[in-house]
Amino acid sequence: MSKADQQFVSMCREILDHGTTTEGEKVRPVWEDGTPAYTIKNFGVTARYDLREEFPALTLRRTALKSAMDEILWIYQKKSNNINDLNSHIWDQWADETGSIGRAYGYQIAQTSHYPEGDFDQMDRVLYDLTHTPYSRRIMTNMYTFADLSEMHLYPCAYSVTYNVTAEPGYDKPVLNMVLMQRSQDILAANNWNVCQYAILLMMVARHCDMVAGELLHVIVDAHIYDRHVDIVRELIERPQYAAPKVSLNPEVTNFYDFTTDDLIVEDYQHGPQVKNIPIAV
Repeated sequence: MSKADQQFVSMCREILDHGTTTEGEKVRPVWEDGTPAYTIKNFGVTARYDLREEFPALTLRRTALKSAMDEILWIYQKKSNNINDLNSHIWDQWADETGSIGRAYGYQIAQTSHYPEGDFDQMDRVLYDLTHTPYSRRIMTNMYTFADLSEMHLYPCAYSVTYNVTAEPGYDKPVLNMVLMQRSQDILAANNWNVCQYAILLMMVARHCDMVAGELLHVIVDAHIYDRHVDIVRELIERPQYAAPKVSLNPEVTNFYDFTTDDLIVEDYQHGPQVKNIPIAV
């Protein structure tokens, strides 16, 4: 059975059984009809996924892996904050008439600073450091820039990635690990989406740097299930679980900036039926 399924089910049950509620409190999100969107939440939820063991896609339902990859390329490869550069419509409600979501996500990754070695944006600096000083403890990206928050149409949820390299017995290449920091997460709508897309990011960066993709540590500050999602989640976590799919990258692509969604190879993905018409609080 998929370890990602097991962790997801355990996390959901812990929230539903032991979480705290925001019902009756002043909350920002609302449903489409204007009703406050309350949650059941847990503070400080963590999960570890070892990509050497399996790819962490849910089998309880299908995660759209190529669409998840497309969004991660939009942020870290295209460094875009315009939905016209994205193939899905998940950001449409936060975009202005030009398609911009403000100084958010890819805009932040594209910001440059001057170093003795030259001018780098955030992603280029990560790739440079992993290539030249892989055991540095300073390799990260951060999209939560206080000075720009007022010009973001939505504050970044998954906002910080830290890379860490280990030399481990049994591997002839360094192992690349990642910590994903997330301030807030809608567990039903976004949990496995985020897990899978950052697993793919880890795989692409590891390939670029000739390393082995290792562990993804996911830290969620506010892990919540919305009130209108509770029944959906209860049904979802009782479904049958299957073995994790085999997910790999086109072996001919080695440069991070050359990857496209066509280079994601997904095999043997057995899963339950899709959950349709999930209401989204805004």
